[in-house]
Amino acid sequence: MTKPLALVFYENLLIGNQVLNKLQELGYRTTLVADLGRLTEQARTEKPLLLVLELALESDRACDAVSVLRRDPETAHVPVLAFAAEELRGRQKRFDEMARGAGISLLADESGLLAQLASLLDRVLAVE
Repeated sequence: MTKPLALVFYENLLIGNQVLNKLQELGYRTTLVADLGRLTEQARTEKPLLLVLELALESDRACDAVSVLRRDPETAHVPVLAFAAEELRGRQKRFDEMARGAGISLLADESGLLAQLASLLDRVLAVE
């Protein structure tokens, strides 16, 4: 049986590598998104079960890439779990509006992400 694929984009190496390792522990194959501009093309080609995405310095670019992913009929169904550091989430209203506008399925705080990843994945996969 093939393991489900999660595309992963991150900027912070520490949390990004931890997320990759945790996803693999949970039974996922992982592939990095190296270029947000090619996210939709990569999703069309690789057919992931979901996208896990860090919102950090490139938050606006990441949200734009998710918007393009959502507008493509071949990739619109891919659930997106995004996470951000607490200091960035301090602007929660802006972040939540940006995430909703982009089509992000679930936005989580980085601080509890690893401990709660299994339940967050259950929630994001149950969306829609």
